[in-house]
Amino acid sequence: MVAPLYKLHCLLKRAQMLLLCLGIAYLMAGSILLLQRSSIRVAQPNLASLPPLLSLAAPPTALRTTGLGVRARSRWATIQAVSGGGAKAGRHWPASRSLGVQHLHRRWFHSLLPESPEQRVSLHRNSRHKGTYIGCFLHNASDRALGGTMLYDLRKMTSSLCQDTCSESGYQFAGLEYGAECHCGNRISSPRAPEEDCSLVCRGERGSPCGGVGRLSIYKVEEQLPGHRKFRNVHYRGCFKLLKSTIVTFPIDSFQPNLTTQSCIETCTDKELPLAVFKRPHCFCTWTSSLFSLTQQSDNQQCVENAALNHTTTSAPSASTERDHYQVYHTPVLDSRCKERMFLPQRSSSLVALSSFPGAGNTWVRHLIELVTGYYTGSFYFDGTLYNRGFKGEKDYWKSGRSICVKTHESGQKEIEMFDSAILLIRNPYRSLMAEFNRKCAGHLGHATDAQWKSKDWPEFVSSYAPWWASHALSWLKFGRRLLVVHYEELQRALLPQLRLITAFLNVTMTEERLLCAQSNQDGHFKRSGALRPSFDPFTPDMRQIIDSFIHTVDQALQSRNFSGLPQEYLPR
Repeated sequence: MVAPLYKLHCLLKRAQMLLLCLGIAYLMAGSILLLQRSSIRVAQPNLASLPPLLSLAAPPTALRTTGLGVRARSRWATIQAVSGGGAKAGRHWPASRSLGVQHLHRRWFHSLLPESPEQRVSLHRNSRHKGTYIGCFLHNASDRALGGTMLYDLRKMTSSLCQDTCSESGYQFAGLEYGAECHCGNRISSPRAPEEDCSLVCRGERGSPCGGVGRLSIYKVEEQLPGHRKFRNVHYRGCFKLLKSTIVTFPIDSFQPNLTTQSCIETCTDKELPLAVFKRPHCFCTWTSSLFSLTQQSDNQQCVENAALNHTTTSAPSASTERDHYQVYHTPVLDSRCKERMFLPQRSSSLVALSSFPGAGNTWVRHLIELVTGYYTGSFYFDGTLYNRGFKGEKDYWKSGRSICVKTHESGQKEIEMFDSAILLIRNPYRSLMAEFNRKCAGHLGHATDAQWKSKDWPEFVSSYAPWWASHALSWLKFGRRLLVVHYEELQRALLPQLRLITAFLNVTMTEERLLCAQSNQDGHFKRSGALRPSFDPFTPDMRQIIDSFIHTVDQALQSRNFSGLPQEYLPR
């Protein structure tokens, strides 16, 4: 009798110890998850020299999100990426200058994404990319392999996508890091690394090397014949009268007897310089500066006359006069002074909204604000597509106080009063409705088909969303505490003056150089092309009558609050 009791006693003791160990393991696992999901405070560099920011109190409130529907008018969120990682996962993404900490953050976030055994690429394998694989190179804070522009796509990055992006931006090399980040450049400025360090494959493509931690898998993109390269983000800056003593200080002076605008832009793009200064037969390349501000701009006719004079002169070019007129172009190269972005160095107790009706250009304005201030913008929602394209504030909790402003489409009194101040972005309702319908039908960069415009969904969409366009603006005018009204069309017409107003409202000090280099990359990678439109006018006379009445109502409300009225182009149509 004693022996069975003793065995039972020993079994119970072992069971107690087992339960105790399991309990401890459970608590430890829960603590680790809690630490990962909470904000991690890291040492910050000396930031005393950074500009002051608003510091106002924001009342507590809960984040509310619901799915999109045709008739959903508030608290709507794009949640298509939740299944791949979750809106909550990685909600707090701390800013850190420490490369080691950044690597830990990246390891943890990418561990949330699905990974198969094929994710590890066999080294030296012939892959299906278009260009030539060069090798694995160091890419960290001290050794930057490629210094050009960057593109993020944490779910669909491929070597072809990266190479196409770099080629269209005028670069010869494309480098992929950590399976999701694309870097471009025209020269490789770091030493090689062991091939086994670049053992990750691209998230959207198996079989191609796609970098590692602080390592780039670099490809030489397909070469195109001179004069046949197609660039994005090439803008004519204007005609400027410059001193000869200033011109000789530019880092590149290329003499080309048969110089063309295209060849000059190609020359400066290859040299990774953002400005091409052009006067036959000389092509100068330089950085953006206050020399090329709007106040210094000359009449374009001066440059046209100079070009005609040079073209008719058959003798050797004479010495330049003390002052001469030059045509200036922005190349696709993004100035290094506006590439770096970060979260606010100190958490702000003030919440600034960037509020707009859907389709009013909120994403484009966020891109401009991030370029001109260097700080990430946040969002009341979570849009995985935007996060994957570089808007890192999408995953940060909107009340964290680490973003310069927060995107929202809310129009209820409670939601409006959560914010201490707001930039109210207003766009022509006809254009806004079409842009939002395009997004719902074909995503951020796509266009609806003629069949979709002719379907019953379009009239239902207009009847639901057109009143929302008016109520959104009216609600913010009524309940907003401190407002800056920005019209999308004015931002297009006078970009620099409008950006100055926005940054002054955000209480951010910026340099003229950063403002100018933001202008050179104003379109970015997330602005829908306006080339494809429906082959007919989708607005019926009844629709126009309703929308025009809303335009008049909002115009009167703006003027009653001492704001300028809506642009004249809104009416008549």
